[in-house]
Amino acid sequence: MPTGVAIRDVRTQLFEAADRILLRDGPSGLTSRAVTTEAGCAKGVLHRHFDDFDAFLAEFVLDRVGRLAPEAAALRESAGTGTVADNLTAALEGLFGSVAVAIVALVTFRDELRLRLRQTWPAGVPVLTEAAVLLAEYLGAERDLGRLAADADVEILAYTLIGAGHLLFADRTGAPPETAAVRKMVSTVIAGTLPAPGA
Repeated sequence: MPTGVAIRDVRTQLFEAADRILLRDGPSGLTSRAVTTEAGCAKGVLHRHFDDFDAFLAEFVLDRVGRLAPEAAALRESAGTGTVADNLTAALEGLFGSVAVAIVALVTFRDELRLRLRQTWPAGVPVLTEAAVLLAEYLGAERDLGRLAADADVEILAYTLIGAGHLLFADRTGAPPETAAVRKMVSTVIAGTLPAPGA
């Protein structure tokens, strides 16, 4: 790798390599050597920019959490349009069709990574807990618009949707669930919170 390359470029290159490995080989295939080989970097590049491999992984996970922001904005803007079930279905497919499912497996797989993440992320698996917050914000907006019952517990709904969604998408080796299956799950979860017709 040429000298003088900006650290942001190196980080991006390494993180994108980690994405590809995680999606292709799962958490057990994600090693420092695999990342630098995939990124086309010398072995020492990763360790020049990160204290150790778990520090790299922690920053990688938090970077991927940060990438939820545009999806969150789009979901919030969809409040009041389309149907609540369709908006949630699209959001869950976007979330779990990404590297998020593999990150959950990675955090579960590596004890040291969980300890590192606890320093900045007090509870839960970062991608899933952040996604639950985003869903709860969206559901709150729909409740304020009267498209969900006034007493709907948006936090419980969000965590239920994230948990059920993760179970639907958790098998990395199989085909992802059909949109109809995701919509059926979403519709079942929110059924009791939709206002009665004509209400």
